[in-house]
Amino acid sequence: MQIFWPLVCLFGIILIDFILKPGFLSIEMKDGHLFGSLIDILNRAAPLIIISIGMTIVIAVQGIDLSVGSVIAISGCVSASVIVSNGSVPAAILAGLIAGLICGIWNGFLVAYIGVQPMVGTLILYIVGRGIAQLITDGQILTFTNKSFIFIGTGYFIIPIAVYIAIAVIVIMYILMRKTALGLFVESIGVNREASRFSGINSRKVICSLYCICGVLAGLAGLIICTNIKSADANNAGLYLELDAILSTVIGGTSMSGGRFYLGGTVVGALFIQSLTTTIYSLGVPPEVTLVVKAIVVISVCLIQSSEFRKIIGRTKKTSIIKGKKVASL
Repeated sequence: MQIFWPLVCLFGIILIDFILKPGFLSIEMKDGHLFGSLIDILNRAAPLIIISIGMTIVIAVQGIDLSVGSVIAISGCVSASVIVSNGSVPAAILAGLIAGLICGIWNGFLVAYIGVQPMVGTLILYIVGRGIAQLITDGQILTFTNKSFIFIGTGYFIIPIAVYIAIAVIVIMYILMRKTALGLFVESIGVNREASRFSGINSRKVICSLYCICGVLAGLAGLIICTNIKSADANNAGLYLELDAILSTVIGGTSMSGGRFYLGGTVVGALFIQSLTTTIYSLGVPPEVTLVVKAIVVISVCLIQSSEFRKIIGRTKKTSIIKGKKVASL
């Protein structure tokens, strides 16, 4: 049931797109590649899906990671610097992922071992991260032309390579969280951290590990984004994506208070957010109004998902019916 309302909202926004633009659902094959609005949404949603999954497992233990946007920028800049300096694709990929891992270790250390509040701890890297990215690139936008490296973000094998990467992440994280004990540890810590500690779970190690995974996933998203635009932009890469990741998680049914989490719901939530963004741009909504429209729609979706809100609506309808019957009897 947790994934029902996110799916309803996703199909709703797709239906609106189809009504406004009849060719929205059309997909055609050109030069061995699939093209169409739906394929474009999947391609653009891939980085968001990846970081949203990382955000979900962190939120499940009553945490949050506001730094993923900055980590995306750092990872992209590190990878671009390596590919520009020596042209080694494996080295560039590894460097970007290691940069994300280091950021995750930093966040995990602050939150799990030092005891800093997750919002404050990750806010530090959120603020400092883009400055670090600018130092790496000397304040310049690094561009590169290595075709093998660019293939990560722009390549196709029927569908975009980025989509395959996102699918691989979904499968790996599903196995890790649902087929091993780690998923149970995560939900246990999210429900009651102290009780989990008394039951023998090392909550500090688990929480730190989750922030490390989140950092690596943000680094992977940074690789996809920088190779897609063939450059590393410290100022704009991953900008506001942390907010979209949080929204995707919440829309997907995972509570901000921690505990049970839903990876499938998060994926649907990310697809909804990207579909909404694409719809807003395709309708020609002015840039200054875009965020307001997005906020209104997201609030509406969250209200629709809320069981308490539905109960209030149900009680209101019931009261109106009773009053109507009383008036009719008079």
